[in-house]
Amino acid sequence: MKHKIGFNKLNRVPAHRKALIRNMMTVLFKHERIETTRAKAKEVQRFSEKEITRAKVDSVHNRRMVARKLWDAGILNKLFVDIAPRFKERNGGYTRILRLGARAHDAADMVILELVERKEDDKKAEREKLKAEKKAKAKKAVAAK
Repeated sequence: MKHKIGFNKLNRVPAHRKALIRNMMTVLFKHERIETTRAKAKEVQRFSEKEITRAKVDSVHNRRMVARKLWDAGILNKLFVDIAPRFKERNGGYTRILRLGARAHDAADMVILELVERKEDDKKAEREKLKAEKKAKAKKAVAAK
């Protein structure tokens, strides 16, 4: 018996399914967040987590193995230099799926697939910190007058 062994075919032929997963992984690593259907997100999540785990150790072999799935050299470099080091201390669970609800025209269950530690979160925190510093400066200037 082959229980719990398998994958979602996504109603596509193998070549189309592999291309879809590669493209979605590339976009996920480029933007660190994608909006898609739940079934596609779960399949992309499986593959992208494996690639992030492999990218945590930057070696020629690992780069070549990941390059089989990611054909964009810039995104490959971003994965090894920028994304994977963020997850050095994490043993898995690099992505999260956030539910959005049903799509209007076909009621497909839509989700957001994103990296847990995103750069945009860092940028947002930095912007809020700068705003707080500006407020404090303005307060001091008003108090000094």
